[in-house]
Amino acid sequence: MANTYTQIFIHAVFAPQGRHNLIHPEWKDDLFKYITGIVKNQGHKLIAINGMPDHVHLFVGMKPIQSLSDMMQDVKGDSSKWINSKKIVQGKFQWQEGFGAFSYSTSQIDSVVKYINNQEKHHKKKTFLEEYREFLTKFEVDFDERYLFKPIDIK
Repeated sequence: MANTYTQIFIHAVFAPQGRHNLIHPEWKDDLFKYITGIVKNQGHKLIAINGMPDHVHLFVGMKPIQSLSDMMQDVKGDSSKWINSKKIVQGKFQWQEGFGAFSYSTSQIDSVVKYINNQEKHHKKKTFLEEYREFLTKFEVDFDERYLFKPIDIK
């Protein structure tokens, strides 16, 4: 789009179905490279990606060529297909429905990148659910406790 200039920085958080520890260190980097490709192929800029076995943090400089929901559907859908095609988890892999997304200004980029890159250290002190609640509270997002990223039983 000619004459369209934007500054949209989004930090998205999402989890495997049931928030199970399915993202293994042996293939985590390959998954993150694959997700990076999805984001770039959609015309956006991936600034940072990292996570833990039970969730992923994605920091993106978004272009106004796609909605956030469509980008996340592409990221989650295509990466699920990749994980399942590689047969690197037992059974069928799926991401949990929904995601969290939070916007930041240019002045906050460095601190968000540092936060995402230090996930392992950060989660020695705090669980994913505690972290997620803090984000929702900090950004004044109304939420229903029943619909947070809670683990579910696999049957």
